[in-house]
Amino acid sequence: MISAGDFRNGITLEIDGNVYQIMEFQHVKPGKGAAFVRTKIKNVMSGGVVEKTFRPTEKFPSARIDRVDMQYLYNDGDLYYFMDNNTYEQIALNNETIGDALKFVKENEMVKVCSYNGNVFSVEPPLFVELEITDTEPGFKGDTATGATKPAVVETGASVNVPLFINQGDKIKIDTRTGEYLSRV
Repeated sequence: MISAGDFRNGITLEIDGNVYQIMEFQHVKPGKGAAFVRTKIKNVMSGGVVEKTFRPTEKFPSARIDRVDMQYLYNDGDLYYFMDNNTYEQIALNNETIGDALKFVKENEMVKVCSYNGNVFSVEPPLFVELEITDTEPGFKGDTATGATKPAVVETGASVNVPLFINQGDKIKIDTRTGEYLSRV
């Protein structure tokens, strides 16, 4: 059990039958009245963010989220298939569970499959991926404007803004959390 006075960012709790992760918290001691904890919590299953206040003495059970490394095998229409490399067990997840998490992930790459009590609720891609540019405008000599970007399509089909000097066929490094270009490989 975790009391509201011991909240920290990233802790997962079970509140009213739902699993929440603490995004932000603030202990407030007003001049008049009792102290309270103001939080911004994210529903892990649905992704919705809510602001709530708690008394510092309220207690909630800790929720254990299982993150398993699995290999993304392939996409078969509406289903995405993953395999645990230790047990060779395969699971299939639908489009609603995946969302756009695999936007920058190629087949046979490792991802983290997150579950709570055996129910898979999301897939976390690796933080950084290296992908090849399949389509973009060609770069010209003298394209050195600082901060100028152009759209490019990577091998997974996702679109990324890249600097003007990047050409078709170049390999680039992308941050999957923000979808931003980081560097040329």
